[in-house]
Amino acid sequence: MVQNIRTIKDIKSYMIRELIAIYPEPEINALNTIIIKTLFGISRLHSLTQPNDPVSRKKADEIIRICNELKKWKPLQYILGETSFYNCVINVNPDVMIPRTETEELVDLIIKENKGYSDAILDVGCGSGCISIALAVNLPGSKVTGIDICKGAVKTSEENAVLNDVNVTFLVADILNPSLKLPVSAGIIVSNPPYIMESEKANMAINVLDFEPQNALFVPDSDPLLFYKAIIKMSDTILLHGGKIYLEINEAMGRHMTELLNSSGFSSVAVIRDINGKNRIIKGLKI
Repeated sequence: MVQNIRTIKDIKSYMIRELIAIYPEPEINALNTIIIKTLFGISRLHSLTQPNDPVSRKKADEIIRICNELKKWKPLQYILGETSFYNCVINVNPDVMIPRTETEELVDLIIKENKGYSDAILDVGCGSGCISIALAVNLPGSKVTGIDICKGAVKTSEENAVLNDVNVTFLVADILNPSLKLPVSAGIIVSNPPYIMESEKANMAINVLDFEPQNALFVPDSDPLLFYKAIIKMSDTILLHGGKIYLEINEAMGRHMTELLNSSGFSSVAVIRDINGKNRIIKGLKI
């Protein structure tokens, strides 16, 4: 098969031939663009205008390996070991969730609403560190701390901070531990905690269910706001007066989250729709 991948344009033909039974062609084209950019360091425009650029035997073997992994529904980000998030390169592995575009919208909102911010930020459930790192890069006067229960996630976050040349503190911490005490006070708390209910598993893709860390995704149907309650309780002692909270939420929980924040002493509570029109972000001001 390697002999069929001799030029850049051959990669697309090979991928369509190998993957069309599993993925729709537009998705294959998107995968092709990411793979070429990652392996060859060239843009989509370059691949279109210079389709006859040669592909080495080693790179062709790598394309074949990637396609074989994609056939098993393994997410491309885990295969490549990295992804892009708010113009930052973020390494990912099975210890951490793959960053989503809606989380980029959360980060974008914080950056736009807090230009010149120079106080502390706490990222609860940091995972890969993508939120912490993007905020540290784009709010350079801030002091960012990220916490996560998973030691592997904290290690990945630390590596990603080095990769993106930012100074962020990461700590192992369990926010569900009622005796947890953090040596942090912050003007902003941000979190993208687990918020998918167990009953929603049936509607989820295989590549998410089989490969991404379940403890970073799911909450019991009996207590879907479990982590938000813990974060808000934590904010009693950590969030400064007049501080802000920004949370990514389950689209079905906008009303419940509004009631929770309002009843917990927050003002100016607002639910914000993402680019797809879903209730995906909630914010509030500590009074």
